[in-house]
Amino acid sequence: MLRFDDVPFSYDGRPALGGISFALPPGSRTAVVGPSGAGKSTILALICRFRDPDSGRIEFLGRPATELTRAQCRAMTGLVEQDAPVLHGTVRDNLALAAPGASDDAMWRALRQANLHEFVANLPHGLDTQLGEHGARMSGGERQRLAIARALLARPSLLLLDEPTASLDTVNERLVVAALDQLPDDCAVLIVTHRLTTVRHADTILVVDHGRLAASGTHDDLLRSCGRYQRLLAGHPGDDVRGTTAGQAPDR
Repeated sequence: MLRFDDVPFSYDGRPALGGISFALPPGSRTAVVGPSGAGKSTILALICRFRDPDSGRIEFLGRPATELTRAQCRAMTGLVEQDAPVLHGTVRDNLALAAPGASDDAMWRALRQANLHEFVANLPHGLDTQLGEHGARMSGGERQRLAIARALLARPSLLLLDEPTASLDTVNERLVVAALDQLPDDCAVLIVTHRLTTVRHADTILVVDHGRLAASGTHDDLLRSCGRYQRLLAGHPGDDVRGTTAGQAPDR
C-alpha cells in the first residue's frame, strides 16, 4: 500500500532521515519505534504530505507521491493523533467529521471496528448523545477509540496512529490495542509509539535510530537479535512485553 525507497529528509539542512526504505503491504500491521528524535514523527509527516522528501521515492498503491496531489494522498490515509480532538456535540457529530453523509449502519460498523459500539449503545441517546465539552463524558481510551472509528468511517487504505496509547492507563491501553485487532483486513496500519506493549503483535516492527532503519522484524525476532530494541524495552520497565529472550543481543 505504501513504499519508501531510499528517502532522506532534512530540516533546514539538518538531517532527520538518512535514506530510509520500507514497505507496508495492504492489510499489514506495522509499528515504528525508537528513541525521541529518531525520526518517527518525520516519517508520519512525509506520509501525510506535510513535508516532501529531499530525494528518493514514496509510493501510494504503486503510484509515486509526486504524481498525486496532497489531497489524493491524504484521502487514502486516516490519522489518529495522541490527543485526538472530540467536538462539543453528539457521537454522530464527531463521526460525521470524516464522512458527512455516512449512514447509521456505517457509523455503527466503524464503532464496532473501533471496539466502542457497546459504550455508545449504552449511552442515553446512542449516536445522538451529547459528549460534553472536549468529550468530558468519555475516558481517554474512549476518546481514542472514537477517533479511530471516525478515521475508519472514511474507509482509508492506511490508518496512521501517532502514540495512540501514550497517555492511557493499562485498562484503556488494552481496549485500544483490542480495537486494532478488529480493523478491516484491507486497511494497512502504521503505529508510531514508544509504548512497546502496543506493538508486540505487529507483523513488522521498524526500529529507527538517528534517522536510519536500524532493524526490522517481529517482536520475538528483535528481542533475540537487536540490542537497540532490548534497550528500548529496558527503558520502559512497565511494559511487560519481554516474552522469551536469550541474553544480550548484538548492538544493531
